[in-house]
Amino acid sequence: MTPNAATSATSAPSRRSFLASTAVAAAAVAGGMPLLAACGGSDSGSGGGTSAGKNAKKLLPAYVATNVVTPDIAAKNGSAVGFTSKLDIASLKTSVPKKLGKGGKVSIMSPFWGSPPKGDNAYYKAMNDLIGVDVQWQNQDGNTYDQKLGAVLASSDIPDVVVIPGWNMGGKIPSAIIGKFADLGPYLSGDAIKQYPNLAAIPTDAWQRSLFGGKLRGLPQPSPYVTGIVPLYRKDIFDKEGYQVPTSADEFMALCKEITNAKAKRWACLDMKWTAFQSFGVLSGSEKPLGWNLVDGKLVYRIETQEYLEALEWTRKLFAAGYVHPDAKLGKSAATDPGPKFAAGEFLIYAQNISQWWSRTAEQATQNPDYKIWGMDIFGHDGGAPTLWAEQPAGIFAFVSKKASESVIRDVLAVANVTAAPYGTKEYMLTNYGVEGTHYTVKNGVPTKTDQGNNEVINAYVMVASPTATIAHPDFPEVAKAQVEWQQRMGAFTKKSSFYGMQITEPSRYTNLSNDFEQLEDDIVRGRKKISDMQQAVSDWKSKGGDQLRDWYKKLLDENGSATS
Repeated sequence: MTPNAATSATSAPSRRSFLASTAVAAAAVAGGMPLLAACGGSDSGSGGGTSAGKNAKKLLPAYVATNVVTPDIAAKNGSAVGFTSKLDIASLKTSVPKKLGKGGKVSIMSPFWGSPPKGDNAYYKAMNDLIGVDVQWQNQDGNTYDQKLGAVLASSDIPDVVVIPGWNMGGKIPSAIIGKFADLGPYLSGDAIKQYPNLAAIPTDAWQRSLFGGKLRGLPQPSPYVTGIVPLYRKDIFDKEGYQVPTSADEFMALCKEITNAKAKRWACLDMKWTAFQSFGVLSGSEKPLGWNLVDGKLVYRIETQEYLEALEWTRKLFAAGYVHPDAKLGKSAATDPGPKFAAGEFLIYAQNISQWWSRTAEQATQNPDYKIWGMDIFGHDGGAPTLWAEQPAGIFAFVSKKASESVIRDVLAVANVTAAPYGTKEYMLTNYGVEGTHYTVKNGVPTKTDQGNNEVINAYVMVASPTATIAHPDFPEVAKAQVEWQQRMGAFTKKSSFYGMQITEPSRYTNLSNDFEQLEDDIVRGRKKISDMQQAVSDWKSKGGDQLRDWYKKLLDENGSATS
């Protein structure tokens, strides 16, 4: 399957690039990636709050699993579902037997990576005809979306639907979400959702992440809660050279020494900071609330932990020993695609979004038949089982304007009910591939986009709502199987922190408090700064508001309870 998405090419993913890669690629490939003024009496508005109040459960839609299609691999331990069969167009199921749209017009603003197609293209026409709604797209450059988003939400002229990724929810966006967008609860809470069966099959955790300001406002893109970042490696070269996949931090270091030969232009890896965080059990940092956890009665932030410092020191040693490709040392890998040098064998390991397991395989399939990329299991730093932390179960949301009429809201839900159709249905194929013969062809059970498909069927309708997280690659079913099984193995070691699944709006005075830590991390691992600089930064963070923020989060837990209690 061809993901028409902006898959990140950085060697050490930033929070933004990781989420973009995860959520967008997942939506395009097959399913999958934080604000509620409190329901339980916490601060509201600019004071922030949480979506996990005592009344939250009554706001959530009923969950009704789909029985239209049965996956080849069921979800387990927070994984996606998997499909490993060839695609048979003749046996595709129908999940939306009649049009739910009433023929109205719906404007949708969404981030877009690439060149948007003309508004009257064959893909848009086919989707609108299937849904019974005239969707008019207002695609905006995904790379500068936050700027456009802020301007639009500050105006009085808001499209009927606005898609907002989690990484664009900084600054005043959370309060704008609460003030500008409609409560979908009357249409979706409880059994009301059953008139939209594909939406009813979206996992409850994803809906909880869609609670903003004490109301159900978002239509989510579900994602696995298992970490999406995999230590990817050249299995073909490992097998040829007899390299063993490491099972501890020391073994990884020794392997890097064995691999690296700078004179021969071969280095072991790129920046492995994210793998280090995983190996040392550092709390997740891809969404702020997940960086907090209750430990022995005290609320602790990730940067305060010994594991955080140990992970940075281990990564620093990789750089200092010369095992990391020079591009990563200079920061070049953050701006260029590591794929060609990985394919050339200049380095053999890098940490990146799980979607690249398939995309790199597909890239090299014809030109380098011996090439085999695979995913390492994450090792505990001491050789034992790792302690991994769950990611949030949804990361991109579509919101409906508060000014929208009931008929417009119903038409939006009709759109979402089609775009959330499961893999193996006619609706899924049209949403993700377009019209057979026009946008894609099928040969030996493998759908392949045509040039027209690559130009027209790209990140539009998939941004409205998605089915439960799904992995399906009819062209490389062994990769799909391996990806899901990797998630299931890692999911067995995954814990949910105190704020898992919660939608948090921090008070505005704390918005930028942690902004500089990612850059400081990168400076430390590259030897430009010292661990003592991080210790000082943490001390400064505490005195400048970190301790107050801790008290604020603790109050939320006291009033609303922990996600793990």
